[in-house]
Amino acid sequence: MKARVITDKSLTEEIIKACEVCFVGMVDEHGMPYTLPFNFGYADGILYLHSGPVGHKLNILRNNPNVCIVMSTAHQMYHQSELVACSYGMKYKSVMMRGKVEFLEDLEDKVLALSKVMQQYTKREDYRYSQPALKNVTVMRIVPTQTDCKYFGY
Repeated sequence: MKARVITDKSLTEEIIKACEVCFVGMVDEHGMPYTLPFNFGYADGILYLHSGPVGHKLNILRNNPNVCIVMSTAHQMYHQSELVACSYGMKYKSVMMRGKVEFLEDLEDKVLALSKVMQQYTKREDYRYSQPALKNVTVMRIVPTQTDCKYFGY
């Protein structure tokens, strides 16, 4: 089997909605890669992330906002022969995005972004946020400059 590229935006968004975690790759000040899992939100072609107010990842992203984000879902192992290791494989659907992190400071922008994160994991749309919580959370937006979507085995 060969991996297939998905060019249909609605199918790409369907895969994004099915993902539970995205992995954000960044490069630190020494040129070393650094990758972390994030909960995320997605709407209208924009990816939203949140974090505590301080930390190594934020230092990296403020210094170099370029990121590569990967997420995948629908993992299913298959095989042609149980006894032949090379006949095993993994079905999947994946999305890779590249872009730059923008830090959101406006409280209304933070509410919108955090609501998109919540909507990724719940069905609700009417969330409330306290002012101290909004001021104490780092919220990021990534407008992808490149999005690639693939599937294998489906």
